Amino acid sequence: MTSVNSLVNIAVFGIGGAIMVAALIGLLLVVSGSARGSSPRLLTAFGAASVLLLVLLPSLAAFNVMSGGGGFWVGFASASVVAAVMYAVNVALLPVLARRQAMVSGRTGLGELRPSASVLLGGLVICLGVGLLVTGVTAFVV
Repeated sequence: MTSVNSLVNIAVFGIGGAIMVAALIGLLLVVSGSARGSSPRLLTAFGAASVLLLVLLPSLAAFNVMSGGGGFWVGFASASVVAAVMYAVNVALLPVLARRQAMVSGRTGLGELRPSASVLLGGLVICLGVGLLVTGVTAFVV
């Protein structure tokens, strides 16, 4: 029963987080294409919102699994997968944002940016770290 609960949590929090991240990137695309452009202050706000989502939603997934009787490792797996789903959306949509910024700023090299395998692997390691951190904190709360 716990595995079904964790799969539901991954679906709810992972897909919900992916939709929220996509919405943030979409808003950033709209703002970057406006006449005023995107200010550093606005970019900082979008970055802070992304980090908040990356910590909050895996925490909620781990909390939900662990409060439902799942153990530490099930909560860790759930939180890590939720973070990885959100990371995948970022990796998929950030090149679109880079191309848009290249069109607006006139820097053609920016539109050709692609993440390397080491960057992608580093992001997955960070997702595991986030999963471990939030599950550890959640273990003290539950």
